[in-house]
Amino acid sequence: MKTFNKSMIAALVLGTTAMGAQAGTWENESKDAWIDGKAETVLLMNTNLNNFDINTDVKNGKVVLTGKVNSDLDKELAEELVISLDGVSDVENNLTVVKNMDMDDKDRDAMDDDDNDLTDAKITTVITTRFLFDSEVDGTDIDVDTDNGIVKLKGSVETEAEKQLAVKIAKNAEDVRDVVDELTIVAE
Repeated sequence: MKTFNKSMIAALVLGTTAMGAQAGTWENESKDAWIDGKAETVLLMNTNLNNFDINTDVKNGKVVLTGKVNSDLDKELAEELVISLDGVSDVENNLTVVKNMDMDDKDRDAMDDDDNDLTDAKITTVITTRFLFDSEVDGTDIDVDTDNGIVKLKGSVETEAEKQLAVKIAKNAEDVRDVVDELTIVAE
């Protein structure tokens, strides 16, 4: 009878451990699926990227980007957008830059001129995305405009703390040279 009791206890312990491990796996897979959905959404919302050529895969919070983009700036933008999401621990950027070889020198010069505009667009998109995903900042009431790396924040916030956080988020974005704060505090 003692052997039977020990066997039953051992079976219960092993079964409980296996169910706990299975629940942990399910929980991790759900979190990864949630992150994958957010990553796909943020890439879809960005008008500078062709997100149909970008694939995301998430494992334990690490996002792997694969596919094709048109420039190094697009590759960097995709990574910056995804790394800014809550829950993302790391990004492995395996995107391939496919340059159009049919361009002549005039087209290449025009692309170089557009690099600054693309950098500004990237900055605006990254900051706007960070505002939208930050629970302490109501990003829907803040307009972000970027010109030559100088970010202008317009709109309204509810508190001084929210205003300071919005400015800090903008200043911490890559390629930002300065932030002009035109936010107003509107108490409800």
